[in-house]
Amino acid sequence: MRLHDLKPAPGSKHRRKRIGRGPGSGRGGHTSTRGQKGQGSRSGSSTRPGFEGGQLPLARRLPKRGFNNKRFATVYIPVNIDSLNQFEDGVRVDEAELRKVGLVNGRGDGVKILARGKLKKKLTVCAAAFSAGAKAAIEEKGGSCEEAAKGGAAASDE
Repeated sequence: MRLHDLKPAPGSKHRRKRIGRGPGSGRGGHTSTRGQKGQGSRSGSSTRPGFEGGQLPLARRLPKRGFNNKRFATVYIPVNIDSLNQFEDGVRVDEAELRKVGLVNGRGDGVKILARGKLKKKLTVCAAAFSAGAKAAIEEKGGSCEEAAKGGAAASDE
């Protein structure tokens, strides 16, 4: 087999539908697949996403009640203690350091240290929140936990 022998699988390639090219195109001829009359047949006609032909749209049919706190919720970026083992012994680890090594990406209201895995080094960890197990594991190794203000390094960048 050579490069010139390669072909796509049968049926995997389709020609583009060329509309408005006359009756020989197999695409409706004078109506160009738009049908006879009606809203979609006119030139310049288009409908917005979610339009249901004049029927009350789903977004308006469904009930909307109550208060949703999602906009005001505190969103922490989780970091497990087993991933803190890549830092040197006795180092102070904060959100800026975690971002530098790629453990924290994106936006949030700070970093929360979680207790998955085993911590093998003595570290001073500065984060917005700690789980009880993570705090115990860090202090068990002789390290310390500092509660940082919400937002941490991300808030100072803006």
